[in-house]
Amino acid sequence: MYLNCHTYYSLRYGTFSEIELLKLAKENGISSLALTDINNTSACLNFIRQSKIYDIKPIIGVDFRNGAKQKFVAIAKNNSGFFELNKLLSYHLENKIQITDRAPKLSNAFIIYPFETVLEQEMSFFNENEFIGISVEEIRKLRFSKLKDLEHKLVIQQTVTIRNKRDFNAHRLLRAIDNNCLLSKLDPSQECSQHEKMLSKKEIELAFNEFPKILENTNRLMDDCKISFGFGNERSSQNLHLYTKSFDDDYKLLERLCKEGLPKRYANPTDKVYQRVKRELETIKSLDFVSFFLINYDIISYAKRNNYFHVGRGSGANSIVAYIIGITDVDPIELDLYFERFINPFRASPPDFDIDFSWKDRNDVTQYIFDRFENTALLATYNTFKYKAVVRELGKVFGLPKEEIDKLSKGNLSFNQLDDVGQLVIKYGKLIDGFPNYISVHSAGILILDKPIHNYSATFLPPKGFPTVQFDMIIAEDVGVFKFDILGQRGLAKIKDTLQIIAENRPELPPVDIHDIERFKKDIKINNLLKSGGAIGAYYVESPAMRGLMTKLQTQDYLGLVAASSIIRPGVSGSGMKEEYIKRHRFPEHRKNAHPILLEIMPDTYGVMVYQEDVLKVANQFADLTLGEADILRRGMSGKFRSREEFLGVEKKFISNCRSKGYSDELIFEVWNQIKSFAGYAFAKGHSASYAVESYQSLFLKCYFPLEFMVAVLNNGGGFYSAEHYIHEARMQGGNIKLPCINHSDHPNRLLGKTIYLGFGYLRNLEKFVVQRILSERQLNGDYLSLEDFIDRINISVEQLSILIRIGCFRFTKKSKSELLWHALFKLNATNTITKHPKLFKPVHKHFELPVLASNPIENAFDELELLGFPLCGYFNLVDEPLTNDILSDEMSNYVNKEVMMYGNLINTRHNTTLRGKLMRLSTFVDKNGKYFDAVHFTDVVHKYPINGLGIYKCLGMITEKFGFCSMIVSKSRKVKIKSNPRISD
Repeated sequence: MYLNCHTYYSLRYGTFSEIELLKLAKENGISSLALTDINNTSACLNFIRQSKIYDIKPIIGVDFRNGAKQKFVAIAKNNSGFFELNKLLSYHLENKIQITDRAPKLSNAFIIYPFETVLEQEMSFFNENEFIGISVEEIRKLRFSKLKDLEHKLVIQQTVTIRNKRDFNAHRLLRAIDNNCLLSKLDPSQECSQHEKMLSKKEIELAFNEFPKILENTNRLMDDCKISFGFGNERSSQNLHLYTKSFDDDYKLLERLCKEGLPKRYANPTDKVYQRVKRELETIKSLDFVSFFLINYDIISYAKRNNYFHVGRGSGANSIVAYIIGITDVDPIELDLYFERFINPFRASPPDFDIDFSWKDRNDVTQYIFDRFENTALLATYNTFKYKAVVRELGKVFGLPKEEIDKLSKGNLSFNQLDDVGQLVIKYGKLIDGFPNYISVHSAGILILDKPIHNYSATFLPPKGFPTVQFDMIIAEDVGVFKFDILGQRGLAKIKDTLQIIAENRPELPPVDIHDIERFKKDIKINNLLKSGGAIGAYYVESPAMRGLMTKLQTQDYLGLVAASSIIRPGVSGSGMKEEYIKRHRFPEHRKNAHPILLEIMPDTYGVMVYQEDVLKVANQFADLTLGEADILRRGMSGKFRSREEFLGVEKKFISNCRSKGYSDELIFEVWNQIKSFAGYAFAKGHSASYAVESYQSLFLKCYFPLEFMVAVLNNGGGFYSAEHYIHEARMQGGNIKLPCINHSDHPNRLLGKTIYLGFGYLRNLEKFVVQRILSERQLNGDYLSLEDFIDRINISVEQLSILIRIGCFRFTKKSKSELLWHALFKLNATNTITKHPKLFKPVHKHFELPVLASNPIENAFDELELLGFPLCGYFNLVDEPLTNDILSDEMSNYVNKEVMMYGNLINTRHNTTLRGKLMRLSTFVDKNGKYFDAVHFTDVVHKYPINGLGIYKCLGMITEKFGFCSMIVSKSRKVKIKSNPRISD
């Protein structure tokens, strides 16, 4: 009965979800309807899935439009028709081509042209599958139109976009946002009709009672449509089933890869290893996951052929098969990793591999996947309207001044304090909050399917340049489409770049074997970096929280780092078990506090749940849940549920089973609350172990090649800290830091011996093309001999040249910056014009006698602040007051529970909330000697003594100590005054 229905996936047009559309149909006695979002198929699969609940026959299609102008509605007769529509829509979206007036020939789809469009374009011929759509409002026009003679081609097209006046108002606001105009200026052609509502079945039959043929045509068309997908328990995997030509060949290949790879991983394999391999292969085969392993192996093999570093992580690290064939580098035997966390007979979805590549290599790996496998696309994610952003957008639409918009978006005013317009903004802001705003690309997901992608969705082409489906991960899994996770990170690029810098800076050394992880794990010097908090720059272990945790744990081995990587997560931390774990780890006498059963289940973590596997073990061994039920708990914790009903059912069984085993309610709920606290945060042990492998590679480089490593860190955008701090760390490691130099610097930082020349890339206002010209000319014709030589060889404006002079790029000339600036002005005639043609003859420069112009180091520091964003000399050298009566970081342990004064250069600061939800601030400083100390501003002082940007802070507070790690609880603090800029004071 309804062939043109919109949801809010008709982006910035529709006003309710596909679920609400089905509810609306049910309320109006409609037994069949078509979802036809505007140029979008995002909601189609979930619409089909949910329609069974409402006992409604689902029909799907697309409302093809150019902007708000409807061209035609296309309805899929069947799955083949859905493929045709997706392919057609994708052609227009990917190529940004306007929709044509007439639809192309489609074998398995119906085309409906709007009544008004048919009249405007004087259409007279229609193919067998083409119809004319008539709305209730258009019936009176039909009576006097020649189109009524084409009665066999007429169908009902009562468009559904809104339900009521509130929806219509929200729709108009969305249209104004989309058109970036005031609501009062919105063109009526950009909005829907107020009549685009759903009528009851009786009402619509009554409206068309004088045209029974139209009702008959509509019903016949809808009866001819049938769409079908398997969901949930009825689904089957839609991923690429075969890597080779047959399943047997696939399995033989996987067996062969294991046989060839086994000796490389295990020099003397034990029976335990052989049994584990056999068991895993049998499970992989029985669950039909063979191709999934082979596809991941193919991707990794390509990366290795191109010398691209990778980390295979996620629960895939629990698999010995994945370890042997090189997908992961984590030994599951060594770590006693729980294979059932990765694959078990109850798991319908394929195993989860997250494969990290360098951010520089990821795009090429992605391109390879698209070239190698036929039916490939990126997975989408929905960017939704966020409340504060919506309020700002609506404020603009209503024409409010910026000050009013700022007040509304802060949400400090009560609803009754607002005027009428303000109340409307808040009212509709809450309504639109959470609507899809636009479709974006999932951070990692790639789909590799058996059948063409367009069987499931239309695709669009985001800036990444790869076709992307229009649905997200949750509906993808519901229909049996499972993603491959291909991620990019900077840690791997740092490792790869460090090796290249070592080869260039120290060519006398043999090549470094960065994959000799077993040697790194046993290296005392590397492990000392962990427990002393010296891991700055190393992937995943450099943050203040990790530095503090590893000091408290005295982490000094691989297994300790694996545990620390999980304990730092909010799940363990929030449950209070982080402190308990540290206590039991450092002081064995506290291990008796663990319940004997939990200690027996988790001896390695002293009876504390740390990993996702621990939840499986506890659910299975403590509460007698099956592995399938335990996996429901695990998936519930990771948030991969559309409904919590299944999770709640397992919760009841957990409690019931524990009571029947005689456990006290106190123990049952203590354990259950630990499980619940993991929600969305717990790591698989293999995931932590994979991180730890990369951390050890970084730590090895930091330990033995600190300058090369720090340059690579800086050249890859740093990490947790600012570039200024990594430069400080390089200096602490013995580096001689130099400002950019016209003859020695490159765009990135450059290491020569122990001297690090900062790159031109730090100069904020220096144009990229100027840098390219400087470097190209230097490479072709050698170093620049003087300022005059540089001016002769490089076309450059006075403004750009002054940046180079002020930062000290010409210090090799032994002339002051002031003198060089004057010469630059004279020699470039103080003009902005630049000739683009090479000079035929070398110009003769006039010599100007200038008075001696002194250079001031404070002026230099302020030049650096302006051009680099920080002074190379450090803020302590700019302080304009005496620093007295203070202690240093190394002395903190001597003043525990005493009030002291400390001066610190701010490195990092962030807000946090206490267990009671109150605001606090956590800050990290370095003292005068460059050593770290941490400080906490609790709720009573966090606003009274704010942190105002980088610089030196004078902190008064109490020194506290936990497990050997000292920090300060601040009672007072203030930013220390620095010297004035001499140029301004003059």
